Amino acid sequence: MPETLEHSAAAGHRFDTVLIANRGEIAARIQRACRELGLKTVAICSEADREAPYGSTADSFLCIGPSSAAKSYLNQHAIILTARLAGAGAIHPGYGFLSENAAFADAVEKAGLVFIGPTASSIAIMGDKISAKRAMMAAGVPCVPGPDTALPDDPATIERIALEIGYPVIIKAAGGGGGRGMRVVPKADLLHEAIALTREEARKAFGSPSLYMEKFLEHPRHIEIQVICDDHGNALWLGHRDCSMQRRHQKVVEEAPAAGIAPDIIQPVGLACVKACLQIGYRGVGTFEFLYEDGAFYFIEMNTRLQVEHPVTEMTSGVDIVQAQIRVAQGHVLDLIQGDVTCEGHSFECRINAEDPESFLPSAGVVTHLALPAGPGIRVDTHIHAGYKVSPYYDSLIAKLIVHAPTRAEAMARMREALAGTEVEGISTNIPFLRALFEDGAFARGETDIHYLEQWLKLRRAA
Repeated sequence: MPETLEHSAAAGHRFDTVLIANRGEIAARIQRACRELGLKTVAICSEADREAPYGSTADSFLCIGPSSAAKSYLNQHAIILTARLAGAGAIHPGYGFLSENAAFADAVEKAGLVFIGPTASSIAIMGDKISAKRAMMAAGVPCVPGPDTALPDDPATIERIALEIGYPVIIKAAGGGGGRGMRVVPKADLLHEAIALTREEARKAFGSPSLYMEKFLEHPRHIEIQVICDDHGNALWLGHRDCSMQRRHQKVVEEAPAAGIAPDIIQPVGLACVKACLQIGYRGVGTFEFLYEDGAFYFIEMNTRLQVEHPVTEMTSGVDIVQAQIRVAQGHVLDLIQGDVTCEGHSFECRINAEDPESFLPSAGVVTHLALPAGPGIRVDTHIHAGYKVSPYYDSLIAKLIVHAPTRAEAMARMREALAGTEVEGISTNIPFLRALFEDGAFARGETDIHYLEQWLKLRRAA
């Protein structure tokens, strides 16, 4: 149990059993944190996940529906009913699925259970990119140039807004996320077609045609700031990460801290994020995402949940973020002040996916052989084992390989060795791709931005 958290909790938040409303490596990760806190767990599964290894270590393991996520992991009624029948006092949503669904968070609370995450109102505010930008501007968080209002329907007004911002601009869905619902517009004669296409995509994908417009930054890095807040007016930021290595807006490799950003530049931004959290009454963990270019930060969105890449911040800050998230939900007071938060060394995370390393098409099947690296500064978060059947129904992430070392160069060397010692047979994985990436000179020197990986892949295919 982390020494940085107070041990008294408000009576109204107490629970001793947690239902984990997720699957895969994050379900195993949450279960481990609960056991270390002395809490019981209820694991759930779809029919495709009946053989999940974390089921055998949970206090209860219950199938809630068919393989389709819509009928199992996204079935709000089934999850809440299962929690109540199993005697769980809280529900942890993990990431993805229902983790940022305000209606689900509200339904959990109305059922008399604790939602291990922010309130429904906080999720709603930060889930809509327009209201999130407005809240961030009010707190003094730097934002990408562009209005904090939805685009109107009038074509002439839209043209005027684009000219005021300056081309290139990017059109985004107000309710978007995961890299969907956005288009870059390099010049004026392409504007209205991009608006029409993005509105329709937003309506279909997110249930709302609402759009907004911002300046398109051409060579930014993707920088994140991790926060955690309790219900007693305390909020902290736990350092920063660089998540610029992306393919089709999906992160592939993350690292902490973000290299080459001086403390006097990042600190005011971190404190502004804390201020924003206090202003909206935020509770739990969250991540502020920024574009960083020419020494300036620009807010793009906030993720109101635990993120896939949280381990790199755990490794450098020394804070168990998942345990802290659970204890905050129990009503505990954060006993860590901002001055106590330090960043020690450097950490990388590689997402190991069941996919072809060239085409990146998903690869389902049985893992016939598995060898994972071990040693100082090496961590593997996974749920798979030899004999495990990788399902075609869900995200292709099967493991996260994390390393930590005193310097960035040493961490890169450690990751190269860790990747060399990772073997997965029976299915295709992106391990060969990751090995090649960690041999790239520009990446090793930190000379990358959010577009670099796509360009690197194009050059590799052309060679």
